[in-house]
Amino acid sequence: MGKRLSKIYTRTGDAGSTGLGDGTRVNKIHPRIEAIGDVDELNSHLGLLIESMKIENNPLFSPIIQFLSDHQHRIFDLGGELSIPGYTLMKTHHVEAIESFLDELNAGLEPLANFILPGGSVLISQCHLTRSICRRAERRVLTLADAETVNPASLKFLNRFSDCLFVIARCCAKRTQIPEVLWQKEAPLD
Repeated sequence: MGKRLSKIYTRTGDAGSTGLGDGTRVNKIHPRIEAIGDVDELNSHLGLLIESMKIENNPLFSPIIQFLSDHQHRIFDLGGELSIPGYTLMKTHHVEAIESFLDELNAGLEPLANFILPGGSVLISQCHLTRSICRRAERRVLTLADAETVNPASLKFLNRFSDCLFVIARCCAKRTQIPEVLWQKEAPLD
């Protein structure tokens, strides 16, 4: 385990730099720090989503809560991986686990016939918000990958996880019997 923090503020970042896990210092707007920040934000919203599902007290959510709780730790690992250039924690089996769960959830849903908008309930909207933050984190990691080597499994992980969050939003609608909000084309003006 790494160092334990006994003092939260250090003043070392007051001039706009921050330390990476390997001890090097970079600007706080460096693509690596932007990626780490978005992965951290994803983890925060994922925590909110998990707690929102628990509040529903719906036994049909138990497998989803367990899956998301397990993957919250992997997202934390991803942030750790990004904090040390050249270090890898994310592996192919992490991506495969998401794909397997995604296939299982998707099997119980009707095929998509239209675009779905975030809405219907706070819980469904929270799923979509978490999904969109995951997509942003993926874009930030791609930006970093344009300049430095990034673990390909990490990019696949974020891509699959955002897909999974979309399907989880659909499952939440089905399991709470709330109709999905379907996009409607604007009627032509006369």
